[in-house]
Amino acid sequence: MRKINVFDTTLRDGEQSAGVNLNFQEKLEIAKQLERLGVDIIEAGFPASSQGDFASVKAIADTVKGSSITGLARSLERDIETTWEALKESAEPRIHVFIATSPIHMEYKLKMTPEQVIENAVAAVKLAKTRFPQVQWSAEDASRTELPFLAKIIRAVIDAGATVINLPDTVGYTTPYEIGQMFRYVSENVPNIDKAILSTHNHDDLGMAVANSLAAIQNGAGQVECTVNGIGERAGNAALEEIAVALNIRQDHYKADTGLVLKEIKRTSSLVSKLTGMVVPNNKAVVGANAFAHESGIHQDGVLKNKETYEIITPELVGVSSNRMVLGKHSGRHAFKEKLVELGFNGTDEQLQKTFVAFKDLADKKKDITEEDLFALMTEATVGSAIAHYELETLQVNYGTTNIPTATITMKLPTGETVQEAATGSGSVEAIYNTLERVIDEQILLMDYRIQSTTAGRDSLAEVYVTVQYDGTESSGRGTAHDVLEASAKAYINAVNRTINRKQFNEQRTNTVKI
Repeated sequence: MRKINVFDTTLRDGEQSAGVNLNFQEKLEIAKQLERLGVDIIEAGFPASSQGDFASVKAIADTVKGSSITGLARSLERDIETTWEALKESAEPRIHVFIATSPIHMEYKLKMTPEQVIENAVAAVKLAKTRFPQVQWSAEDASRTELPFLAKIIRAVIDAGATVINLPDTVGYTTPYEIGQMFRYVSENVPNIDKAILSTHNHDDLGMAVANSLAAIQNGAGQVECTVNGIGERAGNAALEEIAVALNIRQDHYKADTGLVLKEIKRTSSLVSKLTGMVVPNNKAVVGANAFAHESGIHQDGVLKNKETYEIITPELVGVSSNRMVLGKHSGRHAFKEKLVELGFNGTDEQLQKTFVAFKDLADKKKDITEEDLFALMTEATVGSAIAHYELETLQVNYGTTNIPTATITMKLPTGETVQEAATGSGSVEAIYNTLERVIDEQILLMDYRIQSTTAGRDSLAEVYVTVQYDGTESSGRGTAHDVLEASAKAYINAVNRTINRKQFNEQRTNTVKI
């Protein structure tokens, strides 16, 4: 059975999804969960792109030791040196350096000749090799690159010290047959290819990212690049969970496996979904809410007689529990802590206590507490809230079909002062947001508003995700509460607090670190 290395780029390519804006702590929590999942390589970010990215990559590299941490770098000396500074304390320093190789990119974006591109790529790899024991080189837009030129530049960068060669379908253009041809051509026409691992990276613009990844593996790729839930810019990337489960279920066909801890897949998917605000579609393969649901009478009858009639993946394989009720209002702190540890909790005692108090409060309102509820509370306590510059103290909404909705809010300001304001709106949520805008006393534009429940039932927790434009910056926020209006207010305040935190963080980094 061939081992396929999993290169997860959720924190780099995945974060480039429109509307996704992870903060420092959220990136670290996702990295820790990816380590629990057993990911071989975590691409933590693009260190040279910003002060914030540099700090996040460095923190992940200093903390996570069970996975190799890498950072993206252009073929520039500054990028390579900055990436080294961020990663030099990691367990296995690794860099991912790239340059475009397709005719259209070389002519219009790089404005370089093919010879200049080879010279640039070789120089970058040689410099990276003086720092990093593991150097991955990517041919951006490889799927639209002329094969003889691709073979020529790959041979040159391997001679320069590259240990991994990544061939991306950057724009999601290729097909499974074509990508198979490309990998076979490289394997057969690059004399020193045995000195490097071939890697595949596919986008989903034509809906073939996972199929292309599997085809590349069949034709020699020893590493697959992917993201949790398939998130990423435009139509997204190849979905990690789909590739991993496909290789596991069809070992007879692919003769390869990832070695991932598959029971961590659902938990990883849920964490990424909550922190990015990107909801997993119900019909999403492997991790969607309907992935193991059977409505057809014929299907239900078959599953009751033998699950394998219609269920090729068991829920337990990917960490979906068949017994959802776990704790109740009489559960003690010890049992509560044990369950949270099982769910991946690694926070402080203060965060544990905060989660326990929230659990007890919820248990008084909701009869059955599920794993989804606990996961939401845990996430809120550990990474869900920004430093509270603005804090919601009380909220009251008056609404009636014949009355104008009015919200009255008491809030603590960054100065420590407590103020109370009221405003109206065409609906309850608008009234709340008009009131909050009055309190903050700055124009805030609501770009997006989404609401969902953690579980089925009228007593479910509400999760609200918003995107706002505040202080010249677009920022996301989220809030969780038993009441949808309280969750709406929390999400809006969270987005404002995150904007302030990011601005302060960048100012602090500018004053203390030069990259």
